[in-house]
Parts: sequence; structure tokens; C-alpha cells
Amino acid sequence: MRRRVQRWGNSLAVRLPADVARACDLAEGAELDVRHEGGSIVLVLERPRRARYTLRQLVARITPRNRPERVDFGRRAGREIW
Repeated sequence: MRRRVQRWGNSLAVRLPADVARACDLAEGAELDVRHEGGSIVLVLERPRRARYTLRQLVARITPRNRPERVDFGRRAGREIW
């Protein structure tokens, strides 16, 4: 799909179609890395790094409101310890 470069203040801009933005999970305010590679303009969405949690931190966030119901797995089979 072709797009026209337009002036936006002292800069140049290209509008992205809504379906392309949705497909890339791009929203207003998202930060992009813009670079020049081999004669092409490359836009890379800066995705936040996933946080690392310890089991203790995750368990500390369990509340009566978000606690799942107990599940009955049936009677013991073999040498299971419950």
C-alpha cells in the first residue's frame, strides 16, 4: 500500500492505516525506534520488557477476590501424596 509523505510542522510524516496499526498492536503514544537500514526506513515498536517475578511476589498478590475455586481431582491413584 502506498502512502504520501506530508509536512507536519517542521518534520515529515506518514499516516499509518488503522488496520496496519491494529495488526502491529500499535496505539497512540507508543514509542517507535526509527532507523535507516540499507536505503529503507525501519520502524520498530519498543515493547516493554517482561518483568521477572519471584514465586513469593506472585503468591503475595493472591487475594480472596482473585483466588480460584478449589478443584476436585478425585481419589488418590497409586502412591500420590496429598
